[in-house]
Amino acid sequence: MAVQRATTLQKEAERYRDASVRFMRDLVSIPSESSHEAKVAERIVKEMKDLGYDKAWTDDYGNVIGQIGNGPIRVVFDAHIDTVGVGSRSSWSYDPFEGKVEDGHIYGRGASDNHNGTVPQVYGAKLFKDLGGDTGKITLFVVGTVQEEDCDGLALRYALEKSIGNVHYICLGEATDLKVYRGHRGRMEIRVSARGKSCHGSAPERGDNAIYRMMRLVSDIEKLNERLQNDPFLGKGTCAVTHISCDTPSLCAVPDGCYIHIDRRLTHGETKELAVAQIKELPGFDADRMQVEILRYDTPSYKGMVLETEKYYPTWVLPEDHNLVQSGVLAAEEALGRKPEISKWIFSTNGVSSMGQLGIPTIGFGPAMEEDAHSTNDRIKIDDMVKAIAFYAALPKAIIKLCGS
Repeated sequence: MAVQRATTLQKEAERYRDASVRFMRDLVSIPSESSHEAKVAERIVKEMKDLGYDKAWTDDYGNVIGQIGNGPIRVVFDAHIDTVGVGSRSSWSYDPFEGKVEDGHIYGRGASDNHNGTVPQVYGAKLFKDLGGDTGKITLFVVGTVQEEDCDGLALRYALEKSIGNVHYICLGEATDLKVYRGHRGRMEIRVSARGKSCHGSAPERGDNAIYRMMRLVSDIEKLNERLQNDPFLGKGTCAVTHISCDTPSLCAVPDGCYIHIDRRLTHGETKELAVAQIKELPGFDADRMQVEILRYDTPSYKGMVLETEKYYPTWVLPEDHNLVQSGVLAAEEALGRKPEISKWIFSTNGVSSMGQLGIPTIGFGPAMEEDAHSTNDRIKIDDMVKAIAFYAALPKAIIKLCGS
């Protein structure tokens, strides 16, 4: 019976294949880096209105919000609408904004991160309504969040607390390769600065080279990464120096300042206090000449609003036996005709705020693969996009069944 139901649901989703391909190609064609999402937001609102959503608007921060239904169970489908940049165009074998269709895939910036979530969520909610879904028992909010690439969770938290309120369950549309995901490691952005003493480069012994001082610490951080805590489900914590810069009067002067950026991934049981302490305890850390700080984010959204926040994003995991996880499994079985794998993301998502900060049960499901995100192979398989539409049409019914009491 499960296979027959899945076949039926996929046939229903097939009605939206061509329209969803056009929608995806439109989104890919609109450059939408963080804080510059106005045009893509406008396009998504138009699609929601054309599809007959009960409401569709952008909130004060710039998030897109579409509503279907008005029931007591309040569910958010979230996918961020910003993308990273494209880097050097010469590294791409195709135009990253063309939305090229080839070999059953759509190629282009954002196809796998995160328009792959927006398109099936927008059409899946519509299909749920078309098939007579009980909109008297559930309210669906399809949310397109901004600035996730710059500061994951910030915009979704604003939408949840200020624009929607009283949300019970959330499903993120990040890439999962049609698996049900239930958590990921946290992360934080750390800056270490080192002070030195400048002098003429012809006599370096007269100064104190801040770069040399920092390099000893960089070597220690590389070694620290090898001994960080491990978790059976989430995997190992990691740390990596991802940027280095210096202050120097000229290219023939010894630098008197050096700065490194550390990408720290936090597995279960690791905290931001622990991560900072581990840096300070390294042999190469000089407390008299070095400083450690967690960076802050204060970039305005495209609507001009600033939400200043610390760049610390908590670890989160939803238990496998939670009713929302099992709702995801039930919906995937109906949509795919098979039981899905349950797993976790390697990268970070908006779940850092929904589950990590606010404690709202959160799962994830999306077409596309993590390894294609932020790459020049950015793509989505069209067949999987249609299957994801079927999933998002099935999920509300599953939530009503398993979480509604």
